[in-house]
Parts: sequence; C-alpha cells; structure tokens
Amino acid sequence: MSELKKELYKQCLDYVQKCMAAAQLGIDEAEKASKDDTKSSAGDKYETGREMMQQETNRNIAQLVEANKLKISLNKINTNVVTNEVGLGSVVITGSGNFYIAISAGLLKVNNENYYAISPASPVGIGLRGKKTGDEFKLNDKIFLIIQVF
Repeated sequence: MSELKKELYKQCLDYVQKCMAAAQLGIDEAEKASKDDTKSSAGDKYETGREMMQQETNRNIAQLVEANKLKISLNKINTNVVTNEVGLGSVVITGSGNFYIAISAGLLKVNNENYYAISPASPVGIGLRGKKTGDEFKLNDKIFLIIQVF
C-alpha cells in the first residue's frame, strides 16, 4: 500500500512541477518578447503590445503562485502513514472509483488502475472526510460505498 501512495504522490508532484515549468516558461517568453520589442513610430501599437505582454506575464505569475500552493499542500503529506479514516494523503477505494486525497490533479494511473487525485476541499473530498471502510457517502444523488481506506 505504501508503494501505491508513493507513486500517486510522485505523479501529483510531477503534475505540479509541469504546471510550474509551463508558467515559468510563459513568464520568460513574455519578458523576452517585451525586451525584443522596440519602440516604433506606431507608439500606440507598441504600448498595446507591451500591455498585452504584461497581462500574459501577470497571468503566468498567478499560475505559478497557484502551483506553488499545490506543492505546499503536497509537502504536508506523509506517504508512509496508513490511516483507517479518510484525510489528506489517504487512498480511498470505493465501489464507484478510487480516490487519492491530495490535490486536484485529475486522473492518475498506477498498475492499470485509475485513481482520481482530488483536493480535500472538493465536493468529493468533503464527502469523504472522516469516513472509514464500510461507510457510505452521497454525492449528486449517487451513493458511494467505501471498500477500503489506507
């Protein structure tokens, strides 16, 4: 079980690092384009271009900040801890899908099994919080039976 948690954690960390790298690349490209853009006689066009590049830089900085928050959340997870109650870092096996309570990173695959990396603050994460093996929770008029928590 510990190996599964470690692999899910690793995939979430890879997801965050890709998000951070993409945001940083966008920032670098916008800054480079801003420096390469020389002022021409069409002053308004130059100023509009600079403003658009600044907006792009700001958008990428915001994405970088959000990715950093995800990384901080991941740093709170100890993959060696096995719990019987759903919380941050738990793997939850239900009759309707498998969940990893960490960050919202979407679908992850380990050993040909699908796991949904979800935030504890998501509707499913809130529904699962504090639940144990054998418990049920309801989401969108659907009942989920918890088969295993670790």
